[in-house]
Amino acid sequence: MSRDSDDITMLLQAMRAGDANAADHLLPLVYQELHRLAKTYMRRERAEHTLQPTALVNEAYLRLAGGDVSWQNRQHFIGMAAHVMRRVLVDHARQRNAEMRGGGLKRVDMDDGVAIANDRLEEAVMIDEALHRLTEREPRQARIVELRYFGGLSVEQICSLTGISPRSVKRDWALARAWLYQQLKGPGSLSEPE
Repeated sequence: MSRDSDDITMLLQAMRAGDANAADHLLPLVYQELHRLAKTYMRRERAEHTLQPTALVNEAYLRLAGGDVSWQNRQHFIGMAAHVMRRVLVDHARQRNAEMRGGGLKRVDMDDGVAIANDRLEEAVMIDEALHRLTEREPRQARIVELRYFGGLSVEQICSLTGISPRSVKRDWALARAWLYQQLKGPGSLSEPE
């Protein structure tokens, strides 16, 4: 285990214990990886979207740092970051979708920089709902979809993060894609990440 991983684990545990300075020390150690994740998420959006990867990182980090999670290690933190980034985007899509349908609610943005392509709002919500159903049936497959499709991680990165063999990751990815395809009833919904 590397020195940085040890430092990150200690800072995560200190943050959980209530050390206010731990979150400030942690961010520089994980920022590049979080930013890379955010950029991967944003590649799936239209070219003129207004969300910047930095805004997505900031929102996700605020949610993670303020949460009450028993952090295990760096991999656990990065995996949760991928999940939280997906939640930020899906929550925003649902909000925008409700507004477009005349929801009558007053819009209160947490971050004016957060946006998802209007033509993909319904798709993002449908995929998220299907992924919730998959989580109930096959949690490991759902986790791999989240990391691969939403997080843009490679098979090797997923293996490193989860401890699952490459063969199992590929098999679970294929099975999950087939199941989700059936749920979504549309070709190309879950294409291979770039």
